[in-house]
Order: sequence, then structure tokens, then C-alpha cells
Amino acid sequence: MEEERNALLARFLDAEGRVKQFPAKAAPRETVLSYLAEKFELGVDYKEREVNAVLTEWHTFGDYFILRRSLVEAGYLNRLNDGSRYWKNPQKAAAEDTAE
Repeated sequence: MEEERNALLARFLDAEGRVKQFPAKAAPRETVLSYLAEKFELGVDYKEREVNAVLTEWHTFGDYFILRRSLVEAGYLNRLNDGSRYWKNPQKAAAEDTAE
């Protein structure tokens, strides 16, 4: 299972492990979002600019907006309605850990 995930993920990463392309199809997109969610720590509150900085570091195509929105929509990150605070979703993280 982990080998399949890594092979799928490799198609969308550059040599430094940054996302070079955001997948259009749901299954690979979920894999990429899971990978990006790993870059955030549980129990840490992030400001929007901090989320943007993490995402900017881990992708190359210049659209952290879509990545941030997709992480929230997929449930990897939670946020306050006003966008002033983000945090890694502990339930989603726990589900990911048990799936491995």
C-alpha cells in the first residue's frame, strides 16, 4: 500500500519533494493533499500567512490558494470562519495513521 502511494506521489513531485503539479483526478489529488498535510504539526495553530508559507515551500506551481482551500475542503486542515486561524485536523490525521 505504501509503495503504491509513493509511486503515485512521485509522479507529482520534483527532485526536492515539492509538488510540481496539482492532480485533476480525485485519487491522486487526495494523495497529494495527504502528503502536504504531513508538513503541518498537530496541536499547532497557524495564521493564514504561515499556512501559505508552508505551502509555498512545498510546491512549485505558484498557487498556494488552491492548495490551502483544498486542504480545508478535504478536511486535512480546519480553520475559523474568518480565516484567522488554521490547525491540522486531529481526526483526519488519526485516520491517516490507522490507514498506514
